[in-house]
Amino acid sequence: MGGVDEPADEPRKRGRPKVSSDEDKRTHIVEIARRVFVKYGYAGSTTAVVAAEAGVSKQTLYKLFQSKEELFAAVVGAHRRLMLDLPRPAEDLPIGQSLEHIFMIDMDEEKDADHAGFLHLVFHEASQFPELVDILQREGILASRQHLAEWLSDRQAEGQLTLDDPASGARMLMDMIFGGMVPPEGRAQAWPDRAELLAHLRRCIAIFAAGVGAS
Repeated sequence: MGGVDEPADEPRKRGRPKVSSDEDKRTHIVEIARRVFVKYGYAGSTTAVVAAEAGVSKQTLYKLFQSKEELFAAVVGAHRRLMLDLPRPAEDLPIGQSLEHIFMIDMDEEKDADHAGFLHLVFHEASQFPELVDILQREGILASRQHLAEWLSDRQAEGQLTLDDPASGARMLMDMIFGGMVPPEGRAQAWPDRAELLAHLRRCIAIFAAGVGAS
């Protein structure tokens, strides 16, 4: 009596491995979008260009970001630390030195070019595209200013400085530093060379530190 053939073991099906999660794709697209916005400006950038440079389909991009405005908001939010290196742990440093680190004025030239390009995007695009003002305020400037105000308040609580209004102090300091970093309208650069820029920014920080009686 013949036996029934046992089914052979089926080979394990190997599905195509998932290349990346939606969150990974989102992070990648946001980074590429930042480079595209910095390179072409908001007006010259399109979601099609971002998708092409990110190596994803437009359908994938629109699944994660419904519009160019939403993508721009994600870029500003994700790269807010290119404006201020905050929050950061407490440091046993003089206030002036800590502020130099917070505003990242001692970064290398390659990172500084990236930093300057992002700041130019943030501060100059708003004047050309009023619809971006709310995004820049909400995701970039206001959030960064709040972090700086909290940092100043913490240093005041520790007795390292005297400031009756940390929020006002944060705004004043950001106006001083960013005003010096960003070229005025119609000029390619604000300073003839990097050394003069750094000297100016350190002078701004020193004046502020002296004004708040920093220890």
